[in-house]
Amino acid sequence: MAQSQVGVLFLSGAGLPVWMWDEVRARLSDRPTYVGPRPPGPDVTLADHATAALDEVKTERFVIVAHSAGGMVAAQILGLRPDRVAGLLGVTCVVPRPGTSFIGSMPFPNRVILGLVVRMLGTKPPAKALRAQATGLPEAVADRLVSDFVPESQRYYRDPAPETLAPAQRGYVCTTRDDELPEKLQRSFARRLGVERPEEMATAHLPMLEDPDALVGRIEAFVDSASRSDAV
Repeated sequence: MAQSQVGVLFLSGAGLPVWMWDEVRARLSDRPTYVGPRPPGPDVTLADHATAALDEVKTERFVIVAHSAGGMVAAQILGLRPDRVAGLLGVTCVVPRPGTSFIGSMPFPNRVILGLVVRMLGTKPPAKALRAQATGLPEAVADRLVSDFVPESQRYYRDPAPETLAPAQRGYVCTTRDDELPEKLQRSFARRLGVERPEEMATAHLPMLEDPDALVGRIEAFVDSASRSDAV
């Protein structure tokens, strides 16, 4: 493995495509970047996602940038290989308590409703719900997101988070026009991560597509800080 630089591992929200990070990665071209892949199979676990992501990263140390439900995969990575993680930046991201699933991380009564919907109707939201995530994006991009969405397994939503050792460098970006994860809920996740004053972006749920330049600025500042701390 290359050890000269701290890499950046992007973790997408549930069912969302790898290409959603393309514009951000292009603006970070001077640094190794990776995107956690989606393992194949109908009963893929969160641990499978974490292992696939770890296999993707070629630098010994890396910062995780986790979006939405990608926070569940981040928790699994921290449970497996905390020694490799130089920092964790959540972007409108779920931060679970140990032993709690994605569904269990939602407030009441949302977690009850979500649990029933996932059990009875499956894990692919209707196109209308997917388009709601794409608020603020051009229609062609929203169409592509809907077309390329891949349903996750039931395990993705129900597997519990492990006990983790949180990295010293932690940050959070709140999206203030987000109907998918309301700002109040995001701030509760930020506090759970130990971030009392999260960054803010005036976007909906997909800031990497709606305002990639602004998000890159926040990622660069965080990764630079984590890299300096890692070098000490």
